[in-house]
Amino acid sequence: MKKKIFCTIPQDLIKDPLLYTLGNRFNVVPNIRGASVTDEIALLSLELEGEDQDVHNAVDFLMESGVKVEELRDSDDED
Repeated sequence: MKKKIFCTIPQDLIKDPLLYTLGNRFNVVPNIRGASVTDEIALLSLELEGEDQDVHNAVDFLMESGVKVEELRDSDDED
């Protein structure tokens, strides 16, 4: 499964190894599609690839950590 998400990471989490944790703990491959990082906020467009349950658990982890997560849809999905 591949899932595209947009993450807003607050200042207190910017230096945390969130992407490493996704790959290591949840066995998903995070692919950064776009990013903007400042001292105050980080905005990431990510594609997560892995087993359905692993991807779901990874997204839950991000949200529980305080990351705002929005699911993105491909224009191909809008049929």
